Amino acid sequence: MRKPVADDGARTTGAGPTRRRGGELERAILDAVWAELVDHGYDRLTMDGVAARARTSKPVLYRRWQNRVELVMAALGRNAPDYQEPPDTGELRTDLLTFLGGLAHRFDDLPADAVHGLLVDIMRDPELRTRFRAGLTADGPMDGLATIMHRAADRGEIARARLTPRVVSLPLDLLRDTLMIEGAVASDRVIAEILDDVVLPLLGAPVRP
Repeated sequence: MRKPVADDGARTTGAGPTRRRGGELERAILDAVWAELVDHGYDRLTMDGVAARARTSKPVLYRRWQNRVELVMAALGRNAPDYQEPPDTGELRTDLLTFLGGLAHRFDDLPADAVHGLLVDIMRDPELRTRFRAGLTADGPMDGLATIMHRAADRGEIARARLTPRVVSLPLDLLRDTLMIEGAVASDRVIAEILDDVVLPLLGAPVRP
């Protein structure tokens, strides 16, 4: 766990100058990151711009995040849906649609090039790619997908033997490839096609006509 970081600069309020620490400071920084992404996109996001919008200093940012990719990933993680309780509607297709739709819609207020630019940088940097994948597997989307699919196996919808790591990760892989190739976050229609045309048949699950 990171130690609370003190703000190097005073923030002026109606009650006089104050200093922000810990959660208050982090919220201000990540709010600033999100606002910069919305206003300028990923390519034009800079540590200077984030620091200025958050009314702090660049050294404060670098104490927590080594570069803008890590900073943006933190902002995305803060805006992520709750992965601890994946949907459990009693039907695999509905659970996957709800879960994957929640992932895709977290980007609704961001320009497509902001998300695309982030993924390009992650693919270029092996260390960042490793961290990104670790974030997907530790109490994240991969864990949620595994939970949903194993529940379906418990209900008898699919065969447990089909749930290999590669198959469990396939929905996320296809969403990522859609973004990388088409430069756009998958729509609800595309998510349904991914499930009905690829994932559900591979799992041996019922597919709606």
